[in-house]
Amino acid sequence: MLTVFCGNDSITVRTKAHELIHSYEEKGYAANTIDSDKYSAGLYVDVAEGVSLWGGNSVYLVDTPSSSKEMYEDTIANLESLRNSPHVFIIVEGTLLAPEKKKFAKFADNVEEFKATGAERFNVFALADALSRKDKKSLWLLLSEARLAGIAPEEIVGTLWWQLKTLRLATITKTADEAGMKDFPYNKAKRSLGKFKDGELEQLSHSLIRLQHDSRLGKCDLGISLEQWVLKM
Repeated sequence: MLTVFCGNDSITVRTKAHELIHSYEEKGYAANTIDSDKYSAGLYVDVAEGVSLWGGNSVYLVDTPSSSKEMYEDTIANLESLRNSPHVFIIVEGTLLAPEKKKFAKFADNVEEFKATGAERFNVFALADALSRKDKKSLWLLLSEARLAGIAPEEIVGTLWWQLKTLRLATITKTADEAGMKDFPYNKAKRSLGKFKDGELEQLSHSLIRLQHDSRLGKCDLGISLEQWVLKM
């Protein structure tokens, strides 16, 4: 099965994708992510035809293939294989022009586009995703966009703290149930741990909270300090 969610309403696109993933998790499917960081030539052939070591089928979130030229071209070339696979593939994309949308629609079981009505509110969880990837450049750019969109520094700190807490929880637990989390975000956090050195998550957490504490005491400007915090990652 192949489903595509696309459009400039990124919050709804990702919400719908994760809702569908969770529905398959409840049926016993194992959830995985394919993005440009993990993509390599031939990966689609391996996963589309592959059999899990533990048996059963998987549901794959194919995250914004257009972020990589190679990944996008391979995605288009393998759409038929993804549709015919025993596994489930859910592609999330931004706005697709008519020719691109037609390429996906030729093989997808379902293509849903979500357009933002009016000004779309900045998606603060994009900051959390960049932090989990330890993508300093993207995090800094997103931080600038968030401030231009009028997002309060306190909300940004809360979002980043939540992501760090999730990552730290993943370091001390072995299963999603033990952590009190859904399988998909838990497995995503587990995969991200390799990007951080021992003790780094604790250091980042403590320094982030110290920024907020100092700003409340009038010792620093939280917005400026957040930028400096990101640049020192």
